[in-house]
Amino acid sequence: MSRIGKKQITLADNVTLTVSASNEVTVKGPKGELKQQLDRDMKVEVEGNIVTITRPTEQIRHRALHGLYRSLINNMVVGVSAGYELKLELVGVGYRAAVTGQQLDMALGYSHNIIIELPKEVTATAVMEKGKAPLVTLTSTDKQLVGQVAAKIRSLRKPEPYKGKGIRFQGEIIRRKAGKTAGK
Repeated sequence: MSRIGKKQITLADNVTLTVSASNEVTVKGPKGELKQQLDRDMKVEVEGNIVTITRPTEQIRHRALHGLYRSLINNMVVGVSAGYELKLELVGVGYRAAVTGQQLDMALGYSHNIIIELPKEVTATAVMEKGKAPLVTLTSTDKQLVGQVAAKIRSLRKPEPYKGKGIRFQGEIIRRKAGKTAGK
C-alpha cells in the first residue's frame, strides 16, 4: 500500500472540502479557493474534519494515483489556510529587481531588462538592501503555480559554478568549481 496515500488529511476549522459528482475536489479557506479534478476511480471521503482517499484495486496505476492525489489535496488544504512562499536571490553585480502591479522587472546583466508578467494568483515583492543581493518573494495559495513561476524566473540566469552568479532559491547551496590554474 502507498504510505502517503494511506495518511489522513486533517482540515483546519476555517477550511471546507467538497467533492462533486464528477469527482472534482473544491477546497475553500481564508486565503482563497482551489479546485482539482480527480481520476474517476479514486474515492474521497470527508468525515467531520478528516479526509481519506481510497483506491479500488492494487493495480500499479491506482497505487500511483493514490499517493499523488493525497499529496495534491493536502497541498490545496495547506495553500488555502497558510499559503506558500518562495524567495529568490539575485546574486551578481548590477542585478536589480522591481515589481509594478503584476509585472516583475529584472536587470540580470543582459543588454535589456527582462519583464515577466505574473499570473494573477501569484503576488511578488522585491527587496533591495545595500550590501545584500536583491530578494524576490513569490506568494500564492497554489504550490504548483508558485513553483513553476519561480523555476521560470530562475531559468533566466541559472547560478554558474565558478563565481556563483545567477538567480538562486534562498538557502540553495551551489557547488563551486575551481578555475583554471596558472601554466608553468
